[in-house]
Amino acid sequence: AMRGIYAILLFFIFVSFIKAKKMRWCTVSDPEQRKCAELAKSLVTVLPPATVAAFARLSCIRASSTMDCIDRIRVSRADIVTLDAGEVYSAVKQFGLAVIAKEIYSEGCCVLSVAVVKNSSVDIQSLQGLKSCHSGLRWTAGWSLPLAFLLSRNLLSWSKEQPLSHAEVGTFFRASCIPGAAALAPHLCTLCRGQKSYIRQKNYHCETSHSEPFYSNQGALRCLRSGVGDVAFVDHLALESIEGSDRDAFRLLCKDGTQAPLSHYKNCNLGRGPGGSVVTRFNFRKVARKFLLTVQAQFGRQGRELQRFQLFNSSIFRESDLLFKDVTHKLAVLPEDVDVSQVLGLDYVALLKGLGHEGSSLEDSVVRWCCISLAEQKKCERWALNIKSDPLVCVRAVSVRDCIKKIKRDEVDAVSLDATHSFIAGKCGLVPVVTEYYGKTPFVFSATRPNTIIDFLPSVVGVAVAKRSSRNIFMGNLQGRRSCHGSMYSPAGWLLPHRLTLSLERNSSSPCDPNQVYAEVFWKGCLPGSQGNLCKVCMGGTGEAATKRCADNHNERYYGNMGALRCLVGDHSGKSYGDVAFVEQRNLQANILSLSSTGWAEGLTSADFELLCADGRRAPLSEWESCNIGLIPPNTVMTRPVLTARVYDFLMKSQVTNPNTEFKLFESQQYGESDLLFKDATQCFVHTSRMDYRSILGDDFYSHAEAVFNCTRSEILEFCNQDLCSSKF
Repeated sequence: AMRGIYAILLFFIFVSFIKAKKMRWCTVSDPEQRKCAELAKSLVTVLPPATVAAFARLSCIRASSTMDCIDRIRVSRADIVTLDAGEVYSAVKQFGLAVIAKEIYSEGCCVLSVAVVKNSSVDIQSLQGLKSCHSGLRWTAGWSLPLAFLLSRNLLSWSKEQPLSHAEVGTFFRASCIPGAAALAPHLCTLCRGQKSYIRQKNYHCETSHSEPFYSNQGALRCLRSGVGDVAFVDHLALESIEGSDRDAFRLLCKDGTQAPLSHYKNCNLGRGPGGSVVTRFNFRKVARKFLLTVQAQFGRQGRELQRFQLFNSSIFRESDLLFKDVTHKLAVLPEDVDVSQVLGLDYVALLKGLGHEGSSLEDSVVRWCCISLAEQKKCERWALNIKSDPLVCVRAVSVRDCIKKIKRDEVDAVSLDATHSFIAGKCGLVPVVTEYYGKTPFVFSATRPNTIIDFLPSVVGVAVAKRSSRNIFMGNLQGRRSCHGSMYSPAGWLLPHRLTLSLERNSSSPCDPNQVYAEVFWKGCLPGSQGNLCKVCMGGTGEAATKRCADNHNERYYGNMGALRCLVGDHSGKSYGDVAFVEQRNLQANILSLSSTGWAEGLTSADFELLCADGRRAPLSEWESCNIGLIPPNTVMTRPVLTARVYDFLMKSQVTNPNTEFKLFESQQYGESDLLFKDATQCFVHTSRMDYRSILGDDFYSHAEAVFNCTRSEILEFCNQDLCSSKF
């Protein structure tokens, strides 16, 4: 009897094991349900019984929409579904699901958002008042990227009091079909054609389901093709399905206001973002991964049983993109510890937060500014107390490079960057908002001639300075000397000097990495942010601003233009000093006076210093125009693309000074430093958000920076260049 009971128990354990491992795919339409059922049947046919019992018994759960699927998976009434990246983010952040695989297409796993029209007279500037078709609410190409573009160009305004979808999009477009918007904002569904019903299961109007004829990329194109809408926002992969004479009838809208044929999507799009991914419950990840690997091995592009079933083909079910996108080449099954920001990318996650995808946008009116030292923090806090506009929050970082990372991670919003860091930030996907203007005359910007703006922005020049008393120091005989450089990656202190003939003992085949050049030439020096001998002259910080030697911020007393000058003069003991300082000329005289007045080195005047010229001669400081080490473009405030309009408005309000306040945005002396937050030489800001960072830097500087970073290992650029669009997973 005991043996019989034991056998029955074993049977129940086995049955419950099979039941637990059954896979339930969530479908959103009848054609998708049919494809899923066909997949289930094919799996049973081609797999050995043991494998089917272990984890490949598939059943298909018919839901009314993708949001219904997310809900069902969350409460364990379904297990797995493929979603657009915008919905993946909601599924993970708001509903606790996990991403287990990404779709990989012919060129990686990203999609480009394109705006498709039939009317030849429409351009990107004239979208207001048109009828729009979108693949889906929150979808990368159909919603997030187009809105981010419209917001960044200030074509669409957003008052932040309510979610973006409710008012602004509804008033910007005359009418729309945005599947998924029914519950949030029914007025965004007026163009949709799905069946309406008071019974939820039968209501397909404006749902994220193929039963809504205008749902998904193909649905949005259908909406445009049928003449219901004037513009369709879809991803570039959907363009493959447009054939024959249709291809000539459709055009793409480009960012620059032109139109282009469909084949030009690489240069004519509204931005790039991640493609589709598969999600499941957190505790179901292992089983779901095994299931996907098995299914792909049998029915993927290289599958063993392709004649029986094709995973990435929906044509026989008379619909497209069922279960997966039809253009998917393969599924990349992800490792277990991958975070959603690694799957979707920092830029995209920051964009979704900016658009309020986490529910509300509490931070929307706040601007978070990046500060890299105690002195900057103090000035920033005074700024925050003095502005009458949106609130300002001051966020501490350890270096300018750290600021760029923090902006990318959506931990901070903006910072003013020197030319080399602007180059890095541009490579990192950040964009310009304003450029600092150092001219003496008020700046008048002509909107009709935007490309001439750079002609009016006075450049700064870099100079090499020595003490007048150090008679035997010249350009060319700096071998074995001590050097002072403002900071790592600073234009005057790091990028420009390495091109000079610093030492006649070095041959012309020397490395192009500035760090190697300085390490070879100089005995020791202070290059904040560096290491080894180039940190030995640095002093660190004291008191409240205490920091270890060589920190890459103003807490290091030899940091920046003022710091490099302190380094050249030396500390009170006379020990820690340099023989040559590489600094910017523009505030050199003011910094000399400041060192004298603050007691660092009393009685200093300009006559105590001389310039080292490239030809080996020395010259007084007044001859900087003929004796310098190169031109440096002005500083630029940079941010994430979706924030440009907000940061611009904030800065415009900030630079209007209240005559009754002591606070000055472009003064730093009262904090014991120079160039805090902005250069002290700044007269005003020039609006440059319509310009590319490359054109602000100019071809010469950009090419030089590119050449240097091609041969210099840079941790920040490696961080920025993690290309989520390559199929590395």
